[in-house]
Amino acid sequence: MAHKKHSDFIDVKGLIRTYISKWYYFAISVFICCVLGFMYTRIHKQDMVVMANILIQDDTSGQMANFGGMASIFRSNSNVENEVVVVGSHSLFRNVAKELQINKTHYVKDGFLSSHLAYPDFPVDVVAPTIADTLRRTLDFRIKIDESGKTDVKVKVKGKVIAEEKGITLPAVVKTSYGEFTVTPTKYMPKGEAVNTTVLFSGYEGAAEALSKDVVCDVPNKRSNVITLELDSPNSEYASAILNEIIEQYNIRGIEEKNLQSEKTAEFLRDRIELLASDLNDAEVKIQHYKEANKLVDVAGEAAYQTEKRADLENALMNAETQIQLLNLTRDFLRDSFPTYDLVPSALDGSIQPVIDSYNRLAMKRIELMKNAKPNNAALLQLQKQMDAMRVNILSTCDQAYEKQSVRLRELKAEKRTLDSRLGAIPTQEREYLNMKRQQGVKQQLYLFLLQRQEETAILLANSVPKGIIIDQAYTLIEPIGMSNKMILFIAFVLGWIIPPVFIYLHKFFRNKFESREEVERHISAPVLGEMCISRSGENIVVAEHSNSSSSELFRLLRTNLQFVLSSPSDKVVLMTSTRSGEGKSFISINLAGALSLLGNKKVLLVGMDIRKPELANYIGLPATPGLTNYLSSADTSLESLIHHVPGFKNFDVIVAGPIPPNPAELLTSDKIDEVFARLREMYDYIIVDTAPVGMVSDTFTLDRISDATIYVTRANYSSMDDLEFIEEIYEDKRLKKLSVVVNGTTSKKGYGYGYSVKKEG
Repeated sequence: MAHKKHSDFIDVKGLIRTYISKWYYFAISVFICCVLGFMYTRIHKQDMVVMANILIQDDTSGQMANFGGMASIFRSNSNVENEVVVVGSHSLFRNVAKELQINKTHYVKDGFLSSHLAYPDFPVDVVAPTIADTLRRTLDFRIKIDESGKTDVKVKVKGKVIAEEKGITLPAVVKTSYGEFTVTPTKYMPKGEAVNTTVLFSGYEGAAEALSKDVVCDVPNKRSNVITLELDSPNSEYASAILNEIIEQYNIRGIEEKNLQSEKTAEFLRDRIELLASDLNDAEVKIQHYKEANKLVDVAGEAAYQTEKRADLENALMNAETQIQLLNLTRDFLRDSFPTYDLVPSALDGSIQPVIDSYNRLAMKRIELMKNAKPNNAALLQLQKQMDAMRVNILSTCDQAYEKQSVRLRELKAEKRTLDSRLGAIPTQEREYLNMKRQQGVKQQLYLFLLQRQEETAILLANSVPKGIIIDQAYTLIEPIGMSNKMILFIAFVLGWIIPPVFIYLHKFFRNKFESREEVERHISAPVLGEMCISRSGENIVVAEHSNSSSSELFRLLRTNLQFVLSSPSDKVVLMTSTRSGEGKSFISINLAGALSLLGNKKVLLVGMDIRKPELANYIGLPATPGLTNYLSSADTSLESLIHHVPGFKNFDVIVAGPIPPNPAELLTSDKIDEVFARLREMYDYIIVDTAPVGMVSDTFTLDRISDATIYVTRANYSSMDDLEFIEEIYEDKRLKKLSVVVNGTTSKKGYGYGYSVKKEG
């Protein structure tokens, strides 16, 4: 790999010069970034953070838990994580969207590129109540109202106009493919003022989906029962209304779920009390008729002395029969409700209450799951199987308790028969009366018990409290989120200064082209003879005898530097080459030869030896033949016949390349070339040879034998860094004599004030 004259240090001065030369990049970048930053601040409003906190209370700790038997009805295991899911559920958000009508978003334009989210003081509303239930698209209503009240309405869906009305008066009906919408002014509509507003109308389902993305529900402390709600919005009043409504809908839903079991119990108690009231009335009528038929006035007083002995036994027997009746009632209810999965009322017998509580918890889970699940849902089917098994277990428990009480009852009756056998003197009427009285007492005790439970259930329903206790209603934090407008503009200003250096670096990196003489000098060790800056003259020959143009001065400077290279009087022949066509080799050759011819009486010859692609004759305006190839390939052509004088110069001659030969490589290696240049050295003081590009063919290396120096032409923003590496390899390998470089096509520099048009070789 050839050595490159390349410093590892950053050329700070070079960078600064590059940036100064492209100052307009910075001006344009800063201007565009500041404009974009300003437009962003106008379009994008800062969001305010709105928060609310609710406490999820444990039902077993409520005040109603102190009402004895009602504790079992209130008992529940509230799980805060589950409640977070409920608060953020789609169905709850849908109710919020429907209640607040936030499926409609109102934006009112209030200045250049500026609009605000209007709530609740929007000037125009779009009404279509039934459509919102099924609408799956978002309709964009663009509404413009002038000072006279004339209104233009344009409706779009995904950028496509589906309806348009012009010059209408509000309220008005707009018909679309999705249905009819009524555009109507609100009480906030300003009078005599122009209004430009946009209403985004979506369905409740879409609004609920948007809320689920925007509203954040979280438990800040895993050990607490507090749920925090957060919503970011440019309109804090809008966000506060949403959060407060979410809490309201959550509490309504909680109360409904909590009352469901109590309502089932109340319904069951009403039915049983009606039946017992009828049975109790029949028992009392039967006793009345029995007394009348047997003419009994005070049976209890007459049999007091006998029944005193059996008081304890009778009491025990009554209690046993009461329990039997209670168990019968419970079993009847269970059998009647088996085809469904309804909640089971609170147990009328304490022995099976825990089993019923477990069943009711599963029933509540099934009710919650049915809201969002389909009938064939796997979790739902599994839950129903579990409930079926538990119902069988409850009925089995009731049967076991019934059998136990039946055994007890039989034991008590057997004991009573033993006692009755010892009291045979008691009249039959007395025994029959006592039996009827006992049956009447059992029904009365059961009736009073059910009445008490009915009152407890009514108190529970009347005093239902929500699960979510509001700790903080929706409140807005003082500082908005995101960057302030001043910070955005400052960042835009800074970016305006950062982007140009990055762009310039990437531009250089990906283009792989150099732009200045300094870059060339950093990458090669070959001497740089001079540079040519760009002008707009458009002429092929820019030097003249009495010309003081910038182009002429640059070529005079190049001529002076070349004279230092050609230090010996015998150094006359200079090869002009480049890497590829288009780098300005022929243009530099012509004008350098012209500049040398202006040195007193110095005779200069320009020889076109790019015989594969000859263009020199076209540049100077001479005939293409005869040329050097004619002389090399024919013995009949004289050297003098090839020489043409260039008009406008006294001592400037040229030999053109001539027609393209079939064997250019053989011609250039022939001895005739050496003979020609030996003669030309005697005739001229300087000979400039315009050769072929070395990056394409090896002709120039072949001609190195007849030369004294070589000028290698490169072009800024055209030649690549790889070309510079190639030049460095040629220089270090000394494949061309006294190699020096000319940088063509650089930008004008302060102090020059001149340049020239870049020319391309053919």
